[in-house]
This record gives sequence, structure tokens and C-alpha cells, in this order.
Amino acid sequence: MLFGVGLTVTVGLSLIAMWLLFAYFASHQPPGTPASPLAAAHEIPPTPRLQVTPQADLAQMRRAEDAVLNSYGWVDRKAGTVRIPMDRAIELLTQRGLPVRKPAPGRRRTSEGVP
Repeated sequence: MLFGVGLTVTVGLSLIAMWLLFAYFASHQPPGTPASPLAAAHEIPPTPRLQVTPQADLAQMRRAEDAVLNSYGWVDRKAGTVRIPMDRAIELLTQRGLPVRKPAPGRRRTSEGVP
């Protein structure tokens, strides 16, 4: 019983002391200044930043990739390199077959694959 009364008095005195301490801090704070030096800083952090809407970003990236994969366009105009849609590339590969490298001169090709 004595321990419970002592604990209650200690907690009560602690609450009163904290209330007085916070009242002191509030009355001695200079007017017009923010509580924290970081409270007024609203600068955008440097890159890389976290994604705010990752689902929308992923959908936009996939739309851009699909547009590249399913359209005609120049890869390097000076070299004459173009890109074609995937479906058309598959059709051309089935018609023409995969390109085969010519054997090196002086080497004979055997059926076992050993020169």
C-alpha cells in the first residue's frame, strides 16, 4: 500500500514538473522564429528522389517501351540502321532464316562439327 501511494505521488510530481518546464519553454521562445531550423526548409532534395507514384511511372515506362518495340524508326540515320516492329521482324526471320556465318578460309567443315 505504501509503495502504491509513493508511486502515485512520484508520477504526479513528475507530471507537474514537466508541465511547468514546457510552460517555461513556451514563454521564453523568441517570437516569430520556427521551433526547428529544418521547419522552414522546403527545398527539393537532390536526385535521385523516391518515386511518388511507382505504379503510374511503371505504366508510363511500359507504354514508352511498347511504342519503341511496335513502331518503325531510325536508330542511326547516318549508318542507315532502322528499327522495325517485333511482329514484322519475326515474320522476316521465319521467311529468310537466321543469318549464318561463313566458315573461315582454309578450314573445312565436317558433319561432326570438328575442324
